[in-house]
Amino acid sequence: MDVLIAAALIVLLLTLLAGGLWIGLSLIAVALIGMDLFTSRPVGDSMMLTIWGSTSSWTLTALPLFLWMGEILFRSKLSDDMFKGLAPWLDRLPGRLLHTNVVGCTIFAAISGSSAATCATIGKITLPELKKRGYPDDIAVGTLAGAGTLGLLIPPSIIMIVYGVAADVSIARLFLAGVVPGLLLGLLFMGYIVVWALMNPDKVPAAEASVSLGQKIYASRHLIPVVSLIALVLGGIYSGVATPTEAAALGVGGALLLAKIEGSLNWVRFKDGLVAACRVYCMIGLILAGAAFLTLAMGFIGLPRHLAEFIGELNLAPFSLMLLLVIFFIALGCFLDGISMVVLTIAVLLPTVQAAGFDLIWFGVFIVLVVEMAQITPPVGFNLFVIQGLIRREVTWIARTALPLFLLMMAAVLLTYFVPEIVLWLPGRMQG
Repeated sequence: MDVLIAAALIVLLLTLLAGGLWIGLSLIAVALIGMDLFTSRPVGDSMMLTIWGSTSSWTLTALPLFLWMGEILFRSKLSDDMFKGLAPWLDRLPGRLLHTNVVGCTIFAAISGSSAATCATIGKITLPELKKRGYPDDIAVGTLAGAGTLGLLIPPSIIMIVYGVAADVSIARLFLAGVVPGLLLGLLFMGYIVVWALMNPDKVPAAEASVSLGQKIYASRHLIPVVSLIALVLGGIYSGVATPTEAAALGVGGALLLAKIEGSLNWVRFKDGLVAACRVYCMIGLILAGAAFLTLAMGFIGLPRHLAEFIGELNLAPFSLMLLLVIFFIALGCFLDGISMVVLTIAVLLPTVQAAGFDLIWFGVFIVLVVEMAQITPPVGFNLFVIQGLIRREVTWIARTALPLFLLMMAAVLLTYFVPEIVLWLPGRMQG
């Protein structure tokens, strides 16, 4: 019965999305119908309380601030300066400036801790520049969609905090555990760009004139404003002086100051940047509200709990259990955001996971990797929606461009399973 309910709701969601209904409204509609047909809960009160609660969180304030910071960088010379500083170093690599997607997302992931903020901010900076320089849209968008997920894995990560609380494990050790897999995943993405570029040399714009080491170092002066801004935000977070939300506000102030110093800030650009950030955040906020209400509906119906209990009763071997959990969490990603997946399932799954002999720190990183995969899996791949809001292309097209990155994430999951020290080595150093 649960399988039939889940299938019916997936078909309904796909139908609404195919009909052109806004993504957030489609999620709300599916939740409304699911709760009304399959539960006895008061739908109206539940919807109002959930939507208000999901959109009025103080922690969520960091997201629009980081989006605004990205809009300021996008409208100033700072984004162009970032390319000028990185280009001499990346121009000899196969794929050239496509690597800025991965490098930029890796750096910004350490600032925001949010996949949506990372994807939207870096996308605003890199996609127009790459298009202007003649790089193909599909590889530029696909690598952004994949690299944007690093916001979940590289600390600070909100989903790791939620898992740490739910599983009663050290959040500091979880953060350390995410560093090496996060950098490894970034290298895998860059490796994919290299392979793609070697197989499609005619699609990569010609390299600029060769420059000496001294010229490269001199060109790096263009990175000083961006690096200073990153240091301001990261320094605020890791020194304990500022919370992520306060650090995001510092980032906005720093971006405005830098734009003013370089002479690219005026009233029109200030207003346009603020309006654009509000527009993108309203799109993301409506999706968040719809996802929160759908999560509540799924919880009342009992689908995540029943599925988790079913997995626990199968008594599978560790490798088979790991593969089934990958499928399970990606399927849940059709309905739920990553944090909701952890909250609704972890208490039920932990006894099974511990009985199979999985280290709980390793399992936390495993969950984050699988949730990253769900971020670029339709129909409810959150990064796909964020990029759709930036470029106005079909979600299915964006998903196709991101498929190779999805497969690389699956390879990373298998690699961490067979070589768990990739995850556990750095936390082990802390323990010692």
